[in-house]
Amino acid sequence: MTAEPHSRRSVLSAGAAVAGAAVGAAALAACGSSGTAAAPDTKKAQPAPGGPLVALADVPVGEVKAAKGPDGSDIVVARTAENTVAAFSAICTHQGCTVTPQGTELKCPCHGSVFDARTGAVKQGPAKKPLASVPVKIDNGQVVTG
Repeated sequence: MTAEPHSRRSVLSAGAAVAGAAVGAAALAACGSSGTAAAPDTKKAQPAPGGPLVALADVPVGEVKAAKGPDGSDIVVARTAENTVAAFSAICTHQGCTVTPQGTELKCPCHGSVFDARTGAVKQGPAKKPLASVPVKIDNGQVVTG
C-alpha cells in the first residue's frame, strides 16, 4: 500500500460531503413516518377555564370552526348536536403542524394526517395519536374552555 498525498482541497471537499450527508439524514429522520423524531408535546397545559372560543351560533350543527384559545393556542371546535360541542388542539400529533377543518375532518397540510373532527381520532396517518381534547362548555351562547 502506498500513501497518497492529500491536498487541502481534497480534505475540505471530503469533509463537506460528509457534513452534507449528515444534514440530509437528519432532515429525512425528522420527516419519518414513526412520528417520534420530533413529535409535539401533547401534554401542554390546558387553556384557562372560562375563556371564550367562539359564539355557538357561529358553529352550525355538524360543522367545525378554528378558534384561538385564551392563551393564543390553536383549537378546533366541533358542534356535534344542537347543544353539544367538542374541542381539540389543532396541533397535529405527528410533527406539530396546524390542522385545518374540512367538512367533518381535520387535515394536516404538512404530511397528510386526517383526524375525525368530532372525536379527534386519527383516521389516516402518519399521525398515530389522536388530537388532544380541550374541555369546553356552552355558557350564555358562547363556547368557552372549562
